[in-house]
Amino acid sequence: MEDFKMMAKTFFGFEEVLAQEIKSIGGRDVQIRNRMVEFYGDLGFLYKANYSLRTALRILKPIMNFSVKNDDQLYQRLLKFHWENYLQVDQTFVINATVNSDYFRHSHYAALKVKDAIADRFTNKYGKRPSVDRYNADIRFNLHISHDKVTLSLDSSGESLHKRGYRTETGPAPINEVLAAGLLKIAGWDGKGNFLDPMCGSGTMLLEAAMMASEIPAQLHRKHFAFQNWKDYDETLFTSIRNSRINRIKPFDYKIVGYDNSPMMVKIAEQNIISADLVDLIEVKHQDFFTSRKELFPVLLVFNPPYDERIENDNQIFYKQIGDQLKKFYPNTLAWFITSDLEAKKYVGLRPSKKYKIFNGKLECDFLQYEMYEGSKKQSKND
Repeated sequence: MEDFKMMAKTFFGFEEVLAQEIKSIGGRDVQIRNRMVEFYGDLGFLYKANYSLRTALRILKPIMNFSVKNDDQLYQRLLKFHWENYLQVDQTFVINATVNSDYFRHSHYAALKVKDAIADRFTNKYGKRPSVDRYNADIRFNLHISHDKVTLSLDSSGESLHKRGYRTETGPAPINEVLAAGLLKIAGWDGKGNFLDPMCGSGTMLLEAAMMASEIPAQLHRKHFAFQNWKDYDETLFTSIRNSRINRIKPFDYKIVGYDNSPMMVKIAEQNIISADLVDLIEVKHQDFFTSRKELFPVLLVFNPPYDERIENDNQIFYKQIGDQLKKFYPNTLAWFITSDLEAKKYVGLRPSKKYKIFNGKLECDFLQYEMYEGSKKQSKND
């Protein structure tokens, strides 16, 4: 099978993490871009990337590149394109467009030009045309225009890859699964110890930690990928790749624990854990972090302190409480948390040992690491 270029989209700040992940499963010529990683592989690798990558939002396969400077040029180039190689007349399609150009001001209008070219190409050739389905299309095209450069790609994923298929319920402001996986990778979670999310909400961080620790494929629970509607879809190959990834699942010998002070959130987290079939790996407790004591040795803490949607709090007091709790009751512990309050680190009362800028959607966030030592840092190292 021939290799071809692919692009994996991700959140800002996770490009390096995603690049390492792609390399770890065999991707070649890996190049980091803005919110995206480019790489090469064959059709089987496209299947494996979709099934396995934890920090990718979707995998695109570019099929056409050209330069144009107005709507008519765009339409004419697309009218000549052999759409029938990728789309059948009885299939549905959708165009997702992103535009950053002085020549093309509106992504919606650019997408309409693509739709018109497809409709006219099929009508001229077959006397009928495929229909648009915005929500459940068989074939998804991605149009990206940067200045005068146009890239047309096939979207191989379909629904965003953050939709793992295990979450039955969420509370307010749940953390995105890809975001959770990326944070865990930055925090160095490798499954060789215990894990605690002391403000676990609906349990996403716990679920992603458990799947990473046991090498459970990210998309184990997904029912369908867009590439399964492609003309060249090879079901035997996909089944083989899926089985080989499932055969890599391994036992986990430590504990993954979540606390939440809301009985409702504990119940929701438990439902999601049952849905993911991870009851044997994860324990959730109705526990206020601020009255807890360190129980697991060693333990890595990674958490997403609730935003105002869930808990009414004065941020200054709240983050000071986090710092005090870590200092007093979690000695010799590595703790990480993400916050959209960029002043939060001032209130914690501890100096972060690492800081990463992350975007949660359009929300700029800090991902902060705190190293807790019993006594002074110097003394702890001497010991």
